[in-house]
Amino acid sequence: MSVVARIWARMRSSKTVMVSGGILCVIALLAAIGPWISPNEYVAADFGNILRAPTLSAGHVFGTDDLGRDLFVRTMMGVQVTFAVALVASVVSLLIGVLYGATAGFVGGRVDAVMMRLVDTLYATPFIFFVILLLVVFERNFLLIFVAIGAINWLDMARIVRGQTLSLREREFVQAAQLIGVSTPRIILRHIAPNLIGVVIVYVTLTIPQAILIESFLSFLGLGIQEPQTSLGKLVNDGTDQMEGASWMLLIPATLLAVLLLCFNFLGDGMRDLLDSRQSR
Repeated sequence: MSVVARIWARMRSSKTVMVSGGILCVIALLAAIGPWISPNEYVAADFGNILRAPTLSAGHVFGTDDLGRDLFVRTMMGVQVTFAVALVASVVSLLIGVLYGATAGFVGGRVDAVMMRLVDTLYATPFIFFVILLLVVFERNFLLIFVAIGAINWLDMARIVRGQTLSLREREFVQAAQLIGVSTPRIILRHIAPNLIGVVIVYVTLTIPQAILIESFLSFLGLGIQEPQTSLGKLVNDGTDQMEGASWMLLIPATLLAVLLLCFNFLGDGMRDLLDSRQSR
């Protein structure tokens, strides 16, 4: 049985993992098809129903915002953007963090010391200051969000992968590969990286909610997604301005954001517990 098949078999044995994963799949499916099946358009304004409370009779199940735009369609589009930013940032974190951490842990010595000091230096850089610098260079666009979040998330991944690699490089199969003259890049890619899959998958599920929270924080401050695009953080920011007279503008995206964060955290914690129980046997 392959590593992925074993991980899937363990996931099915955990109710927490399956329930959290099921809720995330439902939200992702609704976000994918919701804007297509809704009679309302993403940027279309219904001036006769400005700040309309959620109702089925008017065709606005989540209500409308202060410009008469349908909140259901905008929320589903916001979920799409939030998922896209989180997934791309997680992929960036995965690729850079695994290669960087595995190289530092396997090579060791001065190379490891220099590489990890660089990680410490980036850790010490204030995140908001880094984002402001990117705003000056790239202005406000999607690339800024991907670069900013990816540049932060890969640091934790590199540390974790380095720690695992330090123990893996002492294993017999790695030493045997070194003795027969296998090159360092080939050992890392063919022998080290495959044995990191379990830990990496678990940490990626914990990285996604972190990326979602960072993107929402940036959008809430006005440094992230800009109109006419939207995200859950941007919708929450818009809802705070109408909190007293149109509370649904805040409660609906904020509740959905909380559900996403909780599900991803439960999913990551459940997978981590499964991995720990397997390693303890």
